[in-house]
Order: sequence, then C-alpha cells, then structure tokens
Amino acid sequence: MQTPRICASKRKGRDLMPQDETLLIGADRSDTSLRGASSFSDLTPEIQAQMYRRLGGLGLIYAGAWTANFLYFRFSAQAFGASGRAAFWYTTTAICVLAGIAVYVSCRGRKIPPRHFSTVATLFEVLGGFGIMAGFFGFEHLGDVFVHRVAAALGIPPEDIVSRIVLPLGREGIRLLYIDGVTWVSVWLLAFPLLIPAPLSRTVLSTLLTAATVPAIMFASIWVNGVPPNIESWIGPYILEATVPTFICAAIAIFSSRVVYQLTRDLSKARRMGSYHLVERIGAGGMGEVWKARHRLLARPAAVKLIRPETLGRDEASSQTAVRRFEREAQATSGLCSPHTIELYDFGIAEDGTFYYVMELLDGIDLKSLIERQGPIPPERVVHVLRQVCHSLHDAHRRGIVHRDIKPANIYLCRYGADLDFVKVLDFGLVKNAGEVTKFETQLTFDGMVCGTPGFMAPEAVTGSETVNPASDIYALGCVGYWLLTGQLVFEGDSFMDIVVKHAKDDPIPPSKRTETLVPPELEEIILRCLEKRPADRPSGARELGRLLERCAESLPEWSEARAEGWWETHLPAKADDVDAGEAEPGEAERGTAVLPAPPGT
Repeated sequence: MQTPRICASKRKGRDLMPQDETLLIGADRSDTSLRGASSFSDLTPEIQAQMYRRLGGLGLIYAGAWTANFLYFRFSAQAFGASGRAAFWYTTTAICVLAGIAVYVSCRGRKIPPRHFSTVATLFEVLGGFGIMAGFFGFEHLGDVFVHRVAAALGIPPEDIVSRIVLPLGREGIRLLYIDGVTWVSVWLLAFPLLIPAPLSRTVLSTLLTAATVPAIMFASIWVNGVPPNIESWIGPYILEATVPTFICAAIAIFSSRVVYQLTRDLSKARRMGSYHLVERIGAGGMGEVWKARHRLLARPAAVKLIRPETLGRDEASSQTAVRRFEREAQATSGLCSPHTIELYDFGIAEDGTFYYVMELLDGIDLKSLIERQGPIPPERVVHVLRQVCHSLHDAHRRGIVHRDIKPANIYLCRYGADLDFVKVLDFGLVKNAGEVTKFETQLTFDGMVCGTPGFMAPEAVTGSETVNPASDIYALGCVGYWLLTGQLVFEGDSFMDIVVKHAKDDPIPPSKRTETLVPPELEEIILRCLEKRPADRPSGARELGRLLERCAESLPEWSEARAEGWWETHLPAKADDVDAGEAEPGEAERGTAVLPAPPGT
C-alpha cells in the first residue's frame, strides 16, 4: 500500500506553502483505504446530488412503468389466464412498484450513504432486470396456449398440432414462437449505466449480471414448468433471440458508460481546486467567479474565488508577473490576524492555469446590499460597523498593507457564530505594500486594469500625486460611513471621470444635509475629516479613527446585542434547518445565506 501523503497550507498568520509544493490535503488517490470503498465519494457534492436525483428518477420511472403495464394487461381480455398466474403477476407487480418507490424515497431524502451509493445502484439495476424478466416466467405455457389457439382457429385437433402445424412449418423454416426486437431488459441496461455511470469493473459486473437475467429466468421457467411438446423445437431459437441481442446491448452499455463515467470524473476533477470541491457558483465578475465549495475530507464549507487564466495577462511574461503578484497578495492576506478580516484558507493554481483563493464562507449581507434594501442605518450602528473595519485596517496597515478597494460591497455584515453584526472586510485582492507604487501606477493592478472603485477613490489615487498609503483607505472608509448614514455616494456623476474629478476637487456636502436622519455633529465631523483632500488632514491611521469613533459612541444610544438580534430576526432570520452556512442556497442574502461578492472587475 502506498503511504498516504498529508500536506496542508499553513493557517492564517503564517506563510502559505510555496507554489511548487502540492496543495492536496489528504491521501493519495491510489490509497483507497482513506478514500472509502466507493469512488462515488470522490465526486464533487454537486455531481453526487445529480446522481442521487437520477437514481431516484429511475426508481420512480420503474415503479410508474410497472403500474402502467399492470393496468394495461389487467383490463385486457384474458390477460392472466389461470388464477395461479394472476396471483404471481399481482405479487411481482407489487414488489417491483414498492422497490422503485423505495429507491426514489431513499434518494430524495439522501438516506443512502455515499459510500454505499454504488452498491445500492448495482443491486437496483440487477434486481430491476429480474423484475422485468419476471414477466417471462411461464413463457413456454403462453407459447403452448398460443399454438393451441392457432390450431383451434384452423380446426385442427390438439393431438395433431405437432404433425399438422409444427413439423410442416419446421420443414419450411418457419416458427410461430419468436422474438422480434429486444427485450425490455435491454432498454433497462442501456439506460441505467448512462444515467448512473460507474467505474469500468463495476459497470461490467452489473451490466452482465443484468443481461444474464434474460437466460436465467427463461431457463428457470423451463426447469420449473417443463417444455410442452408442441413448442419444443422452437424453444432453443427463442431463447437465443432473447439472449444474444441483450448481450449486444450490454456491450454497447459498457462502452458508453465508460465514456460517460470518464466525462463525469473529468467534470468532477475540473470542479476541484486543491482539496476543495466546487459545489455551486455564487458570484461572477470580469476576472472570474466565486463558488461555494466544501473541503473533501473535513466537509468544511468555503468560498473559492477563481481568477481565469485569460485575465492574468496577454502574454506569458505578463501572465507570470500576475501569478507572482497574486501569490504575494495571498501570502500577505494570510498574515493578517484581525478577526474582522476574512480568513484565507488556501490558494493555488489549477491544472488549467486558473488561479484560486479559498476563503471562509460568510453568512450575512454586504453593506451595499444592506443600504439598497433597507436604507440608511442608525448612527450608532454606523459607528459599530466602522470601528470593526478600523480593527481590520489597523492590522493591515501596521504590516505595511493597504487595501485600496474599501467600499460597501467589500464589507460584510455577518452572523458569525453567536455574534450578530460581526464585520468582515473582504477582497484584499488589490492590496499593495505601502509606498510600493507611485504616480499613475496606483491606478493599475496589471495590464491596464483600473484599481479601486470611483465612488470611494481618494484624491491622491485619482491624481497620482502621492504614493499609495493607509490614508487612502481612511478616505474610502469615510465614503463608506457617508453611504451608511445617507444611502448616497459622496459624489455622483454621469461617468467614471466625472466622479473621480469631483473627489479630487470638490468639497463634500455634509451628510446631515442629504438625509432626514439626525446625524450627530461629532460623527459628521469624523466623516468629513476622513474626506479631507490632503492625506495629512485625515486621521493619522485606522487606530486613531477607531478611537475617535469609540469616543463618539459614548454620546450615542447603545447599539446593543438585543437591538442587533431584533434586526436580524426581522430582516435576515436564520433558517431553522441550517446546520452550517454551507447548506444555504446561493443568491439569497436577504434570508441570511452564505454568499460572497464577485471577484474584482465586477
């Protein structure tokens, strides 16, 4: 047995693994002792869910087909013949219908553990074939009845059937008892492996066993009932006509299933980033996508941001430069320790060149969506939010990191364990070391990509008059506070250039004049001080701004835990069946779901 390979990126506060090391957390794929008995467990949760739905659908179709078949023959003339055969038919139908319903219910409720899914699917395929072939049990009796009816129609006595019908037809190479086409078992074994693909060995086993139900039931019927003399010469060819096409269909099913299974594995592999399975997309932007994901071994929910290769650069050199920048930024973000900074679990490059970050998955709403849906929030809550953002920024600034894209969409209000209104600062994807870039380079990430959002860009970022520094984040945070108090941007305009020019030249209108909400003078003074044109006139850093907000909070009503709880229960109630944030449906932040904003460039 090959020794398991255990590798992991280091947690926040330490350097992540070098890019030339593996990002796989867990055992080698060849070590089945840690992967479980079934390769079904290796598929992404989304594909597993599709397989459950397909198997459940097959169970429902199977039960429905048996019900329809029973009703058709039940009301056909002389459908069952002898009462004993009618009882057998009733029993077989009931068993098959119940089996199909049981499979449907089990799959719908996910009552089949993933490690047993393939086994259950195999058993259902084989037993389903037996059920279909149950209708053939006693076929020799029906064949004999058919020949007797032909003889009666021709006025031939029963004792003369062989001499006057069977032998003359035999000399001419004609049979009355034959199969035209394929059995329903062939249809079943063709459809099943295509809808529920499995590894080649399991597919071969289940398909051949299912195909073998055709001769098995027919020989069992002959062994139990014997062969009537009137059709004895036709039995061999009849069984071959049923069996040979079935095994031909089995060969087709095995080949087709192998192709479908490989495509399924490739899709699952494409949905895997390092040790994480991509479950569903929860955001998209100009540079890539954000997916809800789950760790393969820990079942921990996460958010994976994918940066598409084509956005990294027009040529190999610029692409490599971009990759190195992303690596550096990921390592810088991983070193941030504030609980109000989103946690980075991992990062890496997929086989197709896609760069990805793995981050914690949050449950709540971003400030942009909050204000757009609810309107301005009370001043005491504004202070509560801004103080937490200051905590995150102070941690970043003291490590020489400037965020450069502070805006409402990048500040997330969370249900974080037992805490409500817990702030997380997102998207450090545009971080820069303070003083690293000068002049107009402050406008670029790479290859002409504008850095920052016009409604929240500091004057120095617009004019390139100074290097990137923490004061730029302070200005942007002032814009955020203005947005929270008024529901409006500090400056609005018809174009990007119109807005950024106003940031560079115009004085802001005090927020108290743009809202009906009473804005405390102390808070307004702090916001306007953050919006000063000269960086030196703003608070000297996030720590000082936090202290100013703390003193301001002393003169305001308390934003208490009870008030926060009341707001969340009213506007973003937690679903009663939530086990963790990863179980929430995407795109429903208003119900407290776990989502993240799209990547930069949205």
